[in-house]
Amino acid sequence: MKDIKKSIETEKQEWRKQQTQQRLKTSLTIVSPICLLLIWQCLSQSGLIDARFFPPPTAIITTFIEMLKSGELYYHITISLSRIIGGFLLGVIPGIILGLCMGLYAPIRHFISPIIMALMPIPTLALLPIILIIFGIGEGSKVVTIAGSVFFPVVINTVAGVISIDSIYLDVAKNYGASRKEFFLKIALPGSLPVMLEGIQMGQAIALLTIVAAEMMGARSGIGYLIWTSYSAFLLKEMFVGLILISFFGYIFSLFLRWMQRKLIPWR
Repeated sequence: MKDIKKSIETEKQEWRKQQTQQRLKTSLTIVSPICLLLIWQCLSQSGLIDARFFPPPTAIITTFIEMLKSGELYYHITISLSRIIGGFLLGVIPGIILGLCMGLYAPIRHFISPIIMALMPIPTLALLPIILIIFGIGEGSKVVTIAGSVFFPVVINTVAGVISIDSIYLDVAKNYGASRKEFFLKIALPGSLPVMLEGIQMGQAIALLTIVAAEMMGARSGIGYLIWTSYSAFLLKEMFVGLILISFFGYIFSLFLRWMQRKLIPWR
């Protein structure tokens, strides 16, 4: 009985230790950006940095509230999010399908790999003139630009994930007469998920970078357009509102994808 009680007490102590560590990590995650904003505020108010170029966070927050009340900010956010989500899905879904095919079938991999390797180093924004010629200056070109940026990391990570699957699983599936559909859904897809999700995580970061640049170069709305026009007019508070929004959405998307990882691959 003493051994059992001692074991239970040890487990309780270990659990409390883990909870304390988790609370510490959460606190540090919250405190670090607050510290940065406080330092920024102090430096700007004290004149150590030029408030014309780096307005204090309180002034940026005031501008954010004013733009939100006017409806201008909501309009730009809605437009950018629709482009990001549309381009992200357009890049991720074909990327996963092609990556699974390339990982499972060597002839497809050897046939398509040279094309992927040749196109991947070319920045999508360098292809923007061609994209504008093909898809015009409307929403289609923005969505395709984002999709092109997201597609390559998803394909490459999916292929790597499938190839890394232990061959014993493939052999067992073959011996039990698994169909092609079962190979995809029960072997390749679950087995490649850990590496694939890392590629998707990378893709969402690239999508945010791309949307800002695409909206700066050929758009009349969106957060990137807001940043560029605010900079051109020297409205730096509005520019910082756009920059902080992009940072915020990147953080939210990252949290969402990490939550998906915990749900889809709890063993990791």
